[in-house]
Amino acid sequence: MLTSLHIRNVVLIDQLDLELDAGLLALTGETGAGKSILLDSLGLALGARAESSLVRHGCDQASVTAVFDVPDAHPVFDVLREQGLDPVSPVVCRRLLSADGRSRAFINDEAVSISFLKSCGDMLVDIHGQFETYGLLNPALHLDVLDEYAGLEGGRGDLMQLYRIFRDAQKAFVEERARAERAAEHEDFLRRAVEDLEKLDPQENEETELLDQRRSLQNRAAIFEVLALAQDSLGGEQGADMLIGQTGRSLLRLADKIEGLDVIHESLNQASIHLQGACRAVDDKLYALQSGGHSLEEIEDRLYALRGAARKYGVSVAELAGVRVDYAAQIIALDHQGVHLQQLEKVIDGARAAYEDKAQELHQARLVFAQKLDKAVNGELAPLKLDKATFLTQVDLRVSEEDWSDKGISRVQFLVRTNAGGDAGPLNKIASGGEMARFMLALKLVLAGAARVTRSYVFDEIDTGIGGATASAVGERLARLALHHQVMVVTHSPQVASKARCHLVVSKDSGKTHVSRLDDGARREEIARMLSGSAITDEARAASAKLLEAVT
Repeated sequence: MLTSLHIRNVVLIDQLDLELDAGLLALTGETGAGKSILLDSLGLALGARAESSLVRHGCDQASVTAVFDVPDAHPVFDVLREQGLDPVSPVVCRRLLSADGRSRAFINDEAVSISFLKSCGDMLVDIHGQFETYGLLNPALHLDVLDEYAGLEGGRGDLMQLYRIFRDAQKAFVEERARAERAAEHEDFLRRAVEDLEKLDPQENEETELLDQRRSLQNRAAIFEVLALAQDSLGGEQGADMLIGQTGRSLLRLADKIEGLDVIHESLNQASIHLQGACRAVDDKLYALQSGGHSLEEIEDRLYALRGAARKYGVSVAELAGVRVDYAAQIIALDHQGVHLQQLEKVIDGARAAYEDKAQELHQARLVFAQKLDKAVNGELAPLKLDKATFLTQVDLRVSEEDWSDKGISRVQFLVRTNAGGDAGPLNKIASGGEMARFMLALKLVLAGAARVTRSYVFDEIDTGIGGATASAVGERLARLALHHQVMVVTHSPQVASKARCHLVVSKDSGKTHVSRLDDGARREEIARMLSGSAITDEARAASAKLLEAVT
C-alpha cells in the first residue's frame, strides 16, 4: 500500500508530507482547494505524463516521492529483478520535473526510464477518474482481467508453452519449404556442380600442399646442382670416400713398422662408414628429385583448375570441399523433400491439436467465469442507481489461426446495457461519466475479492451527480473494497466521506494548498460543512454525527 507521499514545489504545494493508512481514506475540501493537484502529484510519481506547468511558479524543479509497503509475493518484484534492481520493500518511486519540462525517474534511488516507472506504478496503484480512458476501459486488458478473476494463470502458463511449440513447428515447416523451393529453382545447377566437383575432387588443404610442391620445383635446378656436387665430392672417383679408403690401406701396410697406426686405421674406418651413409642419403634425394611427384606443369594446371572452380562457385579454394558436401546434401534434400515436409506437417498437426485442446479448455472456463462475473457485478448495480443497467462479459471464439495467441483463442470484452432492451456496447461509449464511475466501482469491487495481489485504488469524484441512498451505497462499496485493498477517494459526498477510516481535508490559504488529518471532532465539523455548505447549522452537525454513528 501507499504509506507516504512527499511533494515539493508542485503548483500550489510548496512542501507537503502525507502519512497514509490502510483501509478507506477520504479526501475532501472545497472546490479549488487543490485536491486534483494531489492526484496529479501522485500520478507524476507513478510515471504519468509530465508538464512543466506543474512546477510551482518561481521554482526550478518539482519533486514527488511515493513510498509503498509491498508484500514479498507482489509481481512488481519480478519486474524490478528483470531490470537489475533490488526487490526490496519499501518501494520508493520518485520523479523530478524541471521548469524546462525535463523529467527524471528513480526507483529505490536507482535511475530508471519514465516508461519503466509507469509500468511499476500501474502495478502498485489503480487510479480511476470520472473520465478514465485507460485501465479496465481498455478492451485489450479484459481477457487478462477475466483470467485473474477466474484464477486461470496456471493454465495460461501451460498454454503459452504449447503456443510456442506450435508456432515454432510452423516456422520450421515454412523455412524448410522455402529451402526446398530455392533448391528446386537451382536443381540443374546443383546437379551439374556436384558432377563437376566430383570430377575435380578437391581435397582439404590441397592448395597449400600444391604451393609447397611448386615452390620446391621452382628451386629444383639449384637443388639438383648442389646434390650432384655433394655426390661427386663424397663418393666420386676422387671423392672423400675413395681418398679415405686409399689412406687407410697405405697405413695398414706400415702397421708392423710404426706403432699406433692401428688406432688411426680404425678411426678412418669409422669415418668411411659415416661418409657412406651420407652418400646414400644424397643419392636418395637425387633419385626422388629426378623421378618422384608431379611436374611443375602438372601442379600449375591443378592450381588453375581449383581456382577456376572457386571463382565459379564464389568461394575460396579451401571451401570447395565443403561446397561439394553442401550441394550434395541439398540434392539429397530435394530427392527426399516430400517425405521431410510430411513429417514436419505431422509435427504441426500434433502441436496444433495440443494447443487447441488446452485453448478450448480455457475458453470453456472463461465462459463459465464470465457468467459468474456478470452475476456478481450486476448484483452490485441496483444500489448504485443502475437498476436498469446490465453488465455483460462477451466471450467470443477466435476462429482464424492468425488470431490465435499465447493467451488462447478467446476474445473478451466488457459491455454494458444502460436500459432494458437497449443494445450493449463498450462502457465508455454507452455510459455517462457518473454511470461509468459507478460501473467501474462495482466491477473493481467484485474483482478485488478474487485478486491475489493487493494494491492501492484511487477514485476521483466517483460520487458526482448522486446523493442520498445512492451515495451511501457508493460509500459502503468503497469500504468493502478497502477490506482487501487501500482505497483513496476524492469526494464531495458526506455519505461517502463518513465511511472512511481516515479523513484528510484539503484547504488553500495565502495561495498555498494544505492537507490536514482530521480528528473525530474536526471530522464531524467537515462532514457538517459538506451537508450544509459554508454556514454550518446545528441540524447539519446532528446529521453529521448520525452518519458517523451509523459507520461505527
